[in-house]
Amino acid sequence: MNYELLIKQAEDFVRKYIHENDNPALLYHNLQHVRNIVSVTNKIAKHYALTDKEFFIVTSAAWFLHSGYYKDILHPEEASTKMAEQFFKNSGVEEETIQSIKKCILATKNPKTPDTLLEEIICDGDSFYLGTENFSWYNRLKRKEFELRNNIKIDKNDWKKNTIQIFEDHQYYTDYGKEHLNKNKMETLHKLKKKDPMPASSVNPDTTLAGQTEPIEKSDKSKKSETNSPDRTIETMFRITSSNSQRLSEQADTKANILISVNAIITSVLLTVIVRRIDEYPRFIIPVIILLFVNLVTIIFSILATRPNIPKGIFTQTDFKQNKVNLLFFGNFFKMGFDDYYKSMLQVMGDRQSLYLNLLRNLYEQGVVLGRKYKMLKVAYNIFMYGLILSVIAFLIASAFFSDQNTVQP
Repeated sequence: MNYELLIKQAEDFVRKYIHENDNPALLYHNLQHVRNIVSVTNKIAKHYALTDKEFFIVTSAAWFLHSGYYKDILHPEEASTKMAEQFFKNSGVEEETIQSIKKCILATKNPKTPDTLLEEIICDGDSFYLGTENFSWYNRLKRKEFELRNNIKIDKNDWKKNTIQIFEDHQYYTDYGKEHLNKNKMETLHKLKKKDPMPASSVNPDTTLAGQTEPIEKSDKSKKSETNSPDRTIETMFRITSSNSQRLSEQADTKANILISVNAIITSVLLTVIVRRIDEYPRFIIPVIILLFVNLVTIIFSILATRPNIPKGIFTQTDFKQNKVNLLFFGNFFKMGFDDYYKSMLQVMGDRQSLYLNLLRNLYEQGVVLGRKYKMLKVAYNIFMYGLILSVIAFLIASAFFSDQNTVQP
């Protein structure tokens, strides 16, 4: 069995599934995090020199591990196992191997219960972020995701106590995890406890990892002030709008690629098969020319729809002071020195109005690009549709009313 090919097919399936079922609230359990888990899982697996079959099992489990969040956010592990089972059954994988993949996924459910080395590897891969130097960044994403999913605002101290409890209850199971991840984990735990102004929490530590939706309790005064604050609503609006624009842009690129592929195939067939024998059927010269022209123009407009337009990559202080530059788009600063860029960014981050203006300009420019893409796509689809109809009509007319002069009569 070609395990390498099966892993690639599983990767393609998960990527496509997450893309098609995108949930803006899943800031932590997203495709990037899935790729990180797969990367760490592969490192641990290679450390133990697993067989091809064992490597396939843990890597497949890593790919499907968080896909369940996009199907059943309350029971993600169970949803992930069902998706993996259905996919690998359709791929012809034997039942014993599928059951091993399912057990690896379920082993990560809190409280974690790994029974085999493979299950220990996937558990450590799933919780790798606790032992990284970027833990604070991951933790912020988890907190924002939890707030968006449950429509609440969590007090920092409550979240910190909850995080400390997770650290204290957690353990790495593999020698690799203990050697490479445990040191950073313990240092992070020490920092958290040093900052923690309150005693140990009674909050359920599984709420942020197991997909549960019970809100962490807060005071009525805190709830009221946070509910009345517009900041969270504005941030959510920017995030959702930007995510929607990105998704629409990806869909436009996909549509353009489909048009390019289809027309390239038709052109290739025409040039390699029909054109070579056109002297035998001269009546089809005009229909063939029409179809080739339609294919070429469609490809041109499809390429124009996806062709990037990069600005000059630098801005002046005059542009910055007059708020004529979007610092959130790389095309405006990629040729500049870092010192100039970060000084400008610090000024933007220190001025709320300037920050919001940059966010609004970024959304506006995304919309302008989207408008251009879809306008070009519409032209390409119209040319292809009407041109294909015209070509077919031309072929029918040539077949019905014209004959080849060089055809030998009996």
